[in-house]
Parts: sequence; C-alpha cells; structure tokens
Amino acid sequence: MQNMIETLNVALGDRSYPIHIGNGLITRPELLLPYFKQKKAVVITNTTVAPLYLDKLRSTLESGGISVLPVILPDGEQFKTWETLNQIFDALLGSRSERGTTLVALGGGVIGDMGGFAAACYLRGMPFIQVPTTLLSQVDSSVGGKTAINHPLGKNMIGAFYQPKLVLADISTLDTLPDRELKAGLAEVIKYGLIRDLAFFVWLEENLEKLLARDAAALTYAIHRCCANKAEIVAADEKEMGERALLNLGHTFGHAIETGMGYGQWLHGEAVAAGTLIAAELSSNLGWLDAASVTRIEQIFVRAGLPVFAPRLGVSRYLDLMSHDKKVQDGKLRLVLLRAIGKGVVSDLSDNALICAAIEVRCT
Repeated sequence: MQNMIETLNVALGDRSYPIHIGNGLITRPELLLPYFKQKKAVVITNTTVAPLYLDKLRSTLESGGISVLPVILPDGEQFKTWETLNQIFDALLGSRSERGTTLVALGGGVIGDMGGFAAACYLRGMPFIQVPTTLLSQVDSSVGGKTAINHPLGKNMIGAFYQPKLVLADISTLDTLPDRELKAGLAEVIKYGLIRDLAFFVWLEENLEKLLARDAAALTYAIHRCCANKAEIVAADEKEMGERALLNLGHTFGHAIETGMGYGQWLHGEAVAAGTLIAAELSSNLGWLDAASVTRIEQIFVRAGLPVFAPRLGVSRYLDLMSHDKKVQDGKLRLVLLRAIGKGVVSDLSDNALICAAIEVRCT
C-alpha cells in the first residue's frame, strides 16, 4: 500500500484541484512542491498534531528549498474563534508573508477551517493546501472550500467559500487518531450513503468493522468514495445553492447540539450522528421512511459506536439554536431529510409540531 495513490479532481474550471489519497503522502515532495509560488510556507497545525507530523512535513518541504514557519494553535473546537484566528494573522504579518506565500493546514476539521479562512482573508486571498489528518476531515471538511470559525450563537456562522490548491489525504495519519475521533469521522462517511449512494451504504453495512479496525484498503476505498461524491456535488454547486445542501444531513440538529452543549463537549461527528437520527425520525413522521429503514440507519450508527440519542436541551432551545443556522432562508428553516436510504432531499418544512415530535423521540 505504501506507494499506491488514488487521485480525484474537483472540477471548478481554472480553480480545479486534485485530491490525493494514499499512504505516506506527507513524505512525497513531488506531490507538494509544484504548488508553491514562493520558497516559503506557513504551516498551521495544533498542539496534538504538531508532535506527530510537523517534522515530517517540514522535512518534505525543506527538501525542495522551502522555508517553513509553523504556527501551533491549541487543539479543540472551543478554540475555533476570532482570538485564535488572530494568532494566525499575527504570524502572517510578523513574518511579512506575501500574497504568494502558501499556507498549509495540517490537522483536522478545525485547523482546516481556520487555516482556510485565514488564507481567504489575508491580503484578500493567499494560496493554501489542505493536509487533513482525521477521518472526518479527509472525507468531508477538507474538500469543497468551506472555511469558517464559530460564534457563541452558532457554529461556522462566520466564514468564506475559498478553495484549496491541493488536498493531500495521507491515510497513515489515521494510525494515531484516537478511537473516538475515528468513530466520529464515520458519521460523515455514513452520510454519503444515506443522501445519494445506496450501494455505498450497503458496502458500509458489510465492511464497517474493517473501517473500525483501520484496515488500510477499506479506509482508502471509503475515503475515495466519499471524496468522489463530494467532488461531484461541489463541481455542480460550489456555493450551496442547491444539491450541495444535501451534505448537511444531520447538521442542523447536530450544530444545535454542539452550540447548546458548549463547543468541544460533543465531537462534530457525534452530534451529526444524533442529528441524523432526528432527521430520520422526522422523515418517518412525514411518511417518507418506514420503521425498518429508521432501524437500519440506527443500527449502523450503533455499530459505529456513535450516539443515536441527543442531549435533552429542551425542544424550545433546539428550535432557537436552529433558527441561527446557516441554512435558514427567507426566515424558513431548510432541513435535509430522507425520502429513502440513498435519497436525500432539502425540505422547507414549517410544521414545528412534527419537528418537535422528532426531537422529543431522540432526546434523552
């Protein structure tokens, strides 16, 4: 597996970029060096990832004559704030980084989101590269150009669409990923099967234990399948005006959980898992999903070691938090629901009684 690499392309015209998936990619300079206009890189990472992979990445870049300025941030969703973002700007300004300097985000979804947002803002745009090191970021957040920070009133409410030049998904970094983080990433993997890829959902039912055991071939296949789905969606709907909204299955409820509980208490994937079950219950209440399908969805999340019940914040609190969601349009909440397993749909459901009933069933 060491030398195998799979490559996908996100087709966005002159802003198109490759996604490389494979083992040991961080140590392969030929994959990285062509994307540097200047012999300078600013690498954004955190206190958890830096001791594991910063030196490897630095050696790879320095082998091509590129000097590396590391910016090591605290680890955790609770640090996805303006204050932490300013640490990146301080480093960029302090090092006199220019518009042609490349910013590299080395870490999970928080680092990728903040690094991308900093790159979008600094000098009105600098090139950046995503080197995701968690399953969740490799299958989802590193692809598609969504960048953001959190606000006390809502998750990811301040940000920009800003595409990377390259996504380098090195699956060897998953060897050091804590079990809880790996399971959280599976929530986003399962999502793709639920919204548009029934055959992949069936494959997941048959191969979930291989993913939990970190089987390299199974992980590579799953990451490739997820990225292929997302690349196709992003190419068709970059700014989330239509089909891309399907990628938010479980997220409206999940973001309410994360915000309501306090950022970092529930991992993003854990909240999405519970949120997906609320969406499944709501879809069932509408007569779209039968009981057997809801049970089937619940079972795969249980097997993945993910929560299928949400915290009891109170229905009114959920509705209030959801009203701050990015997907509110013309004052109406847009929810991603399921017509069937493998067929997601965006709904402007306005029946709060049905929404409340689904939340009640899935709260403990």
